[in-house]
Amino acid sequence: MKVYGIVGWKNSGKTTLMSQVIGEIAARGFIVSAVKHTHHAVDLDRPGKDTYRHREAGAAQVALASSARWAVMTELRETPEPSLDELIGKLDPVDIVLVEGFKKHGHAKVEAHRDATGKSLLAREDATITAVATADPASKVVAGLSIPLLSLNDPAAVADYILRQTGLT
Repeated sequence: MKVYGIVGWKNSGKTTLMSQVIGEIAARGFIVSAVKHTHHAVDLDRPGKDTYRHREAGAAQVALASSARWAVMTELRETPEPSLDELIGKLDPVDIVLVEGFKKHGHAKVEAHRDATGKSLLAREDATITAVATADPASKVVAGLSIPLLSLNDPAAVADYILRQTGLT
């Protein structure tokens, strides 16, 4: 499976870009999966629901299935967070896995950038970032980069870039 990432600082537009690029690539007939990293202690379950009660009772994993989708929730308890490679290994085979976050992992990435965040470019310090998708192409922040600049507002062009980089087109 091909793996490519989208990274960026908070409010840089990475989630919007990620969703749009997934849509673009899927619309072209490729099978796409996604992995999203967050630093927050999210819980997809809600108190009072059966699956929540199962986890609270001590289940290590809870599978929930319906005619529309299924999911497996795994409680880490005291075990370390799985690596990106471990998570990808749990996915069904697809053409490409798009990854949001996991900035420090060694896979290739596009950085989403907006000057409004006030943050520096990750790309200046990270050789795994192969292009910057920016809403501010004339900005001093992106000036002088030796990697391609893409438009944050053109997800089709970002999808084209990722598909070329992964050899899928």
